Amino acid sequence: MKQFTIILCLIVLPIIAKSQKNNEKVLIDQVVAVVGSNVILYSEIENEFIQSQLQGNTKGFATKCSILEELMFQKLLLTQAEIDSVQVTDKQVESELDRRLRYFINQIGSKEKLEEYFKKTILEIKEDMREKIHDYLLIQNVQSKLTQDIKITPSEVSDFFSNIPADSLPLIGSQIEIEQIVKQPLISDVEVDMVKEKLNGLRARVLKGEDFATLANLYSEDPGSMNKGGEIGFVGRGELYPEFEAAAFSLKLGEVSPIVKTEKGYHIIQLIERRGEYINVRHILIVPKPSPIDLAKSKKDLDNIAALIAMDTLTFERAAARYSDDPSKVNGGKLVNPYTGDSKFTPEEVEPNLFFIVEKMSVGQKSAPMLFTNEAGQQAYRIVYLKSRTEPHKANLKDDYPQIQNMAISIKQNQALNKWVVEKSKNTFVKISSDYKTCDYKYDWVSY
Repeated sequence: MKQFTIILCLIVLPIIAKSQKNNEKVLIDQVVAVVGSNVILYSEIENEFIQSQLQGNTKGFATKCSILEELMFQKLLLTQAEIDSVQVTDKQVESELDRRLRYFINQIGSKEKLEEYFKKTILEIKEDMREKIHDYLLIQNVQSKLTQDIKITPSEVSDFFSNIPADSLPLIGSQIEIEQIVKQPLISDVEVDMVKEKLNGLRARVLKGEDFATLANLYSEDPGSMNKGGEIGFVGRGELYPEFEAAAFSLKLGEVSPIVKTEKGYHIIQLIERRGEYINVRHILIVPKPSPIDLAKSKKDLDNIAALIAMDTLTFERAAARYSDDPSKVNGGKLVNPYTGDSKFTPEEVEPNLFFIVEKMSVGQKSAPMLFTNEAGQQAYRIVYLKSRTEPHKANLKDDYPQIQNMAISIKQNQALNKWVVEKSKNTFVKISSDYKTCDYKYDWVSY
């Protein structure tokens, strides 16, 4: 549980902060520093300090000083974002929220477990995180602009590596590369018609006076809302599937929509409440299922593809590009790590059910066709190929050049940022509380 708490700090901290801001009995807050027009509150430092303690840091006030300086650096970047009129769209915020939540859900095991842990719905967790993520993206935007022109040559990377003492070489953990070929069984028109007929029947029952929530409990196939009477909570525009959103926002109070199709399946929707640009709806989702015959055909197709690969008629990559029904086909079936953008995964970053398979495979080995459920909740078959696996080792230029290059350019970028902070802080209003003026800061902040 302690390890999980550390992993989830990016969620916990904004939630704690929001609770503290809304409940003076929990914490009497105060302004510790001002950078430009941005303030740093005592609660912000305390929340970061809690994270530091969870990670084993016991340096006390010195740690709080370091936290304050890092927060002042962030506020300085936010001030620059205001000067440059940097904008972050709601879509960008939503995408980053979804990316982080996918990671945390992967760590704890399911969306339901995450909601149970925080006693909040996913939408409530996202709302608590939203402001922090918005500021984070603004900061990243400004940092990127300040460092985008910084390049590094191979000779600089080599010089950087050669200057690392042998006993200080970083340890590179185990990493794997995985490719896959997916065959998605067709859904018959008969199955789709049966789903529509069922939903139209449920809609007719609601229109005759039956309770939508009760029917959602009995028939909906959305695991996130079925036990809540189909209720998804308040959402704004841009947070739902476009087709679902268009139908939901067009409803009147209590009205039930006709059938709506999304990539998840087929829905009927009822509007519960509207507050300005936010709505709360409940829905019933039914997902069309492939028949056993269609599933068996997908498996047979994969068997035939595997036979072609075994005879060296096709490489795995070309077979994936030609036959796979998954978006990864554009990369020759290669899975892309959503956290790093490259093809290498640490064991912890691989979806648990998939890792259970590849953990037992040798490099160059292909799995048998196996049934799985994709992100849209649909059943399909796939074969996976373990392209590479590295063992934990001390970094070297031959095997770890990209990682070493990233370290080298990161240092060069930090040097440029440090120079910018020195110059920028001289021309920015900075006021620090007397309680923190005795800190040993890295930068010479001008304090009024």
